[in-house]
Amino acid sequence: MKSVPGRVLVGICAMAALAATAACGAKDTDSNTGGSARGSKKPAAEAKPAAQEGLKPLTEAQLTKAVLTEKDLKGYRVRDTPDDEIPDVSVPANPATCQALADMFLLGTEPDATARVSRSVTNLKATDATVLRVGLLAQKEADAKKVVADLRAQSGKCNSYEHTDYHYTEVKPVKAPALGDEAVSYSMTSDIEGTKIPVTYAVVRSGSTLAVFYAMNILSDKAPDVSSDVMEAQVTKIEKAA
Repeated sequence: MKSVPGRVLVGICAMAALAATAACGAKDTDSNTGGSARGSKKPAAEAKPAAQEGLKPLTEAQLTKAVLTEKDLKGYRVRDTPDDEIPDVSVPANPATCQALADMFLLGTEPDATARVSRSVTNLKATDATVLRVGLLAQKEADAKKVVADLRAQSGKCNSYEHTDYHYTEVKPVKAPALGDEAVSYSMTSDIEGTKIPVTYAVVRSGSTLAVFYAMNILSDKAPDVSSDVMEAQVTKIEKAA
């Protein structure tokens, strides 16, 4: 019999797989109706002038070089996140006004990132059960600003939503870190297979790059803090890479 942590982790992986399956149908529908699936390019006539886009995205190689490693964080273990846990899909949220929050669970954005990397970070000295993920998203500067604005607006108005058969409640903004060019932070409670898990997000924009920090604690009823050491180290490394 699996432990509660085991069931939850299996549930998260299952949710990612479900999201990938559901998105296939959505993309097919868009192609048949003339709509655009996430990741499709806009017609040239609709493209923004380069001057309005600001900074260009980091390349995939630059993004990979900019993400944290164990050399950057003493006392932490850093591991790659499996690709199937950050699928390139978008599954509708209910209500749709919470879509940006739902997408961010799988490191998704609208507009799409041009490259993404993700790492799991474990504090080797911690005695609690907090799990921390770090993701870097390469965007055009204008797109990165839009993502932050959408998250800020939705975290202030969207109290609860459903996404891939899971429920998220008690959504509320929390104090954002004073890092990068701007930042937004919010917490919520996710209900995965009957287990209620408090989670906290912090999203920091540094130029055209978004640093996403996600913390959850399956053994507490209080929203976990995202380690300031981890956030500061990651944003500093992005600034050097840019």
